[in-house]
Amino acid sequence: MSGDTASHGPVAVVGAGPVGLTAALVLARTGVRVTLLESRETLATESRASTFHPSTLDLLDELGVAAALRRQGRTVDRVQWRDLDGVVHAELDYSVLAGHTGHPYRLHVEQARLTPLLLAELTATGLADVRFGTTVTGAEHLGGGEIGGGGTGGGVRLRTGDAAGRVTVSRHPYVLAADGSRSPLRELAGLPGAAEEYPDYALRVVTGTPLDELVPGLAPLSYVRDARASFSALGMPDHWRLIFRIPRGTDRDAVLAPEAVRARVEQALPGAAGRAVRIAEAHTYRLARFLLPRYRAGRVLFAGDAAHLTSTAGGLNMNCGIHDAVETGRALAAVLRGDAPGEAVLDAALERRRSVVETAVIPRSEARTAGLDSAAELPSRLASLRRTAADPRSAVDYLLKASLLDVAPRSLKGDAHADLVSQAHR
Repeated sequence: MSGDTASHGPVAVVGAGPVGLTAALVLARTGVRVTLLESRETLATESRASTFHPSTLDLLDELGVAAALRRQGRTVDRVQWRDLDGVVHAELDYSVLAGHTGHPYRLHVEQARLTPLLLAELTATGLADVRFGTTVTGAEHLGGGEIGGGGTGGGVRLRTGDAAGRVTVSRHPYVLAADGSRSPLRELAGLPGAAEEYPDYALRVVTGTPLDELVPGLAPLSYVRDARASFSALGMPDHWRLIFRIPRGTDRDAVLAPEAVRARVEQALPGAAGRAVRIAEAHTYRLARFLLPRYRAGRVLFAGDAAHLTSTAGGLNMNCGIHDAVETGRALAAVLRGDAPGEAVLDAALERRRSVVETAVIPRSEARTAGLDSAAELPSRLASLRRTAADPRSAVDYLLKASLLDVAPRSLKGDAHADLVSQAHR
């Protein structure tokens, strides 16, 4: 190992969401200095992703934040499929994953609970310069060339500005862009950014009513699959979310009208249960897919929503982004520390991350909702789920894939850098 990374200067990580903070923490924990740039004045607090899979909890545990996150969340030990009449078609218990993960459960907690934990750990390393209210306005490779031009130079020159109009120019050996689905760095690099919208959008209804007290046997992760209506029910620590798919082109104002939301909820939870639900909030959001053709532009690397978007079905996209951050951060640290000759290990990691999205994340997410609008297909899909639940091996395989355990980054046990080098040269 070369050991001393000070001569390289700090790696710039752009974006202080779960992905950017995870990447910065992975780098700092290996001795790499980091400059974290966030355009907001504070960490985001709005409701966004809320599902953490076993594979992600394993990685967060290695970063020292999983236990604290679990204390704030709701542990989900089973997934259930049922109909509007309360008949349970199939149920899978996460305990079957006990031999495959240290966290054989899914955790429901909003991502805004994770980011302060990561920031505290990052600050404690003493190797991070965290700058809120700082927006990237320009980027070019040292030695000449815009970041989309193909050259790498000796690093990247970033131009940033703050709310007071002050402009700063800084140099970095690499920049990791975790700056979201509208990534300014992706735009500066001239990379494609248009997402393909799915034929539906989502309606999310939030209620503080404890649905599991109204609906007997309702699991905190339930998929209602019925020819009359299909939706998902997620139990959070202090509320429930009902998520409906709405055909694109349906007027959103009409969908969000209070009487329309009430009618939909009463159809979803018939009788007294539906009438008893107190609706706290209802909003819509788009469903789209996007995948960068490559996850780097010279010395600028992309991760999370800046690199990919998927349907929200299965709660895979943020988890995949955190996996991006861990695997890319490890590989970049190996390059900067001199553990890996050249950049082969970094290119291998970036290509693997892209391949995981293309071959696993997007297909699995889309499979969750395929055929839901077809009454003819529904019986065969439910029969398949019953067969899966009845066969222990099939149940394990289903949950391994649903949790991304089969494609997650490897554990940090042992000589992680040697593992990365060997993977790059296979």
